Amino acid sequence: MKHRIIFAALMSFVLSLLMSAWITFMNIGAHPEFVSFWMHAWIYAWPAAGVISFIFAPFLHQLAHKIANKI
Repeated sequence: MKHRIIFAALMSFVLSLLMSAWITFMNIGAHPEFVSFWMHAWIYAWPAAGVISFIFAPFLHQLAHKIANKI
């Protein structure tokens, strides 16, 4: 369980940080306040990504294993 929590926290941190940067950039471009807008988006994205990662990671891990075994 400890591994699952740490994995979900790390994966959600990286994914939410990078995805919120990308989406913010796609929406506003190289705006002078880009970092401020990005961090605002990321603060909301990380908790959501953490919960989603914690809930869905075990199922998706099993699904990926099944798909990989069929290929």
